Amino acid sequence: MDEIKYDVETGAELRRDIRPFTITYHGKNKTFNMPGWYPAGDECEAVFTQDDLKIYDKYIKELKAETEQLLLPTEIRSIRKQLKLTQVQAGVILGGGKRAFQKYENGDVLPSRAISNLLRLLAADPSLLKILPLVE
Repeated sequence: MDEIKYDVETGAELRRDIRPFTITYHGKNKTFNMPGWYPAGDECEAVFTQDDLKIYDKYIKELKAETEQLLLPTEIRSIRKQLKLTQVQAGVILGGGKRAFQKYENGDVLPSRAISNLLRLLAADPSLLKILPLVE
């Protein structure tokens, strides 16, 4: 049996579904499949749960990263491993704190342009890591 909810403002019937959803950031678009509670017609807007909004958040961060040329979580993880650093070491040496790289690699937080550029430089020449101070 289909789950049904009702819109609190209009009383319209909402059904759980996944539909294409397009977001725009600085003139660039990204379309993805967005779960939510959708009406049959146009009588009301869709309703999204917290878990639904986590999916939206993931895609808006990806679009922002692509638009602003920031590194994506998989790229950050790959470079960090190439440099043979733990997440804690990377956060302490490169900045952001002990949990910064965990958050970057999980996609919870976007890296700054400075961190993205620093990682690109270190990926191109890992020997540059030797000139950075090791702070405990």
